[in-house]
Amino acid sequence: MQLHDVWFVLIAVLWTGYFFLEGFDFGVGVLTKLLARDRREKRVLINTIGPVWDGNEVWLLTAGGATFAAFPEWYATLFSGFYLPLLAILVCLIIRGVAFEYRHKRDEDRWQTNWEHAIFWTSLIPAFLWGVAFANIARGVKIDQNKEYVGTLFDLLNVHAILGGLVTLTLFTFHGAVFTALKTVGEIRDRARALATRLGVASAVLALVFLGWTQLLRGDSWSLVALIVAVAALAGALGCNLAGREGWSFALSGVTIAAAVAMLFLTLFPDVMPSSLNDAWSLTVTNSSSSPYTLKIMTWLAAVATPVVLLYQGWTYWVFRKRIGTQHIADAH
Repeated sequence: MQLHDVWFVLIAVLWTGYFFLEGFDFGVGVLTKLLARDRREKRVLINTIGPVWDGNEVWLLTAGGATFAAFPEWYATLFSGFYLPLLAILVCLIIRGVAFEYRHKRDEDRWQTNWEHAIFWTSLIPAFLWGVAFANIARGVKIDQNKEYVGTLFDLLNVHAILGGLVTLTLFTFHGAVFTALKTVGEIRDRARALATRLGVASAVLALVFLGWTQLLRGDSWSLVALIVAVAALAGALGCNLAGREGWSFALSGVTIAAAVAMLFLTLFPDVMPSSLNDAWSLTVTNSSSSPYTLKIMTWLAAVATPVVLLYQGWTYWVFRKRIGTQHIADAH
């Protein structure tokens, strides 16, 4: 395996980590409208992800930086062709971070309500748009002989891509509901488990159709294995949720996300962005990568820094591992 293949795998791992971690806090953000009945319960939900949401976004920055450094042609084509969807995601992430920090700065009902609306929409929109983006990458987009995207925004809004967006939205929300059940006590925990069941069934139906369609388009035997693992893990997550085993359910919902992301990357390789106009114009791990010397330096840096980041983030989750409920929320000022 050459270094550009190694970095393709590493970037896939980074995106998997991002969707696993950011997936549940997107889901919790959506649940502030679907699950919480009053402001105190919304505060419970927000507090479950309060210590970790910003650390989860580091995976996105790392994935984007690694793509820029290891595959500059891929980065350039992706971020120019998908400019508007990615800009919308970036704006949502900025507003979302501000909303978490400013929601409690004033006691006025209108002030807090507006920021709570912002948390909901800036969690829902990226959860949907990431699915649209990756569905288009897996399906193939209009790339010409100059490695430039020549399609339009409406070309990205095809049925396959919209279905992919619905899959990530429902799957992330299910992941967030299971996380909520794992991190809370009392009535909100029971309602989270009940809602997770309904969300899990919906995401299972949508995921089966989307992943099966993607498998028919570009899949091979390895991607078929990943598809089977994703479906089996989602079924297991639903079963564990019904049995009240939130820890196992959360772990298996995470396996579902990891297997689904792995399947999409397996359908790509050795391409990184297939061209729907001509296979010869596709971006591959070979024609879009940096020089071997650059990749070698990056590999040594990653080998040193990655374990440190993982240990620190794991420690953060361990420190804030306890459940919370409405009884732990102080009265408003």
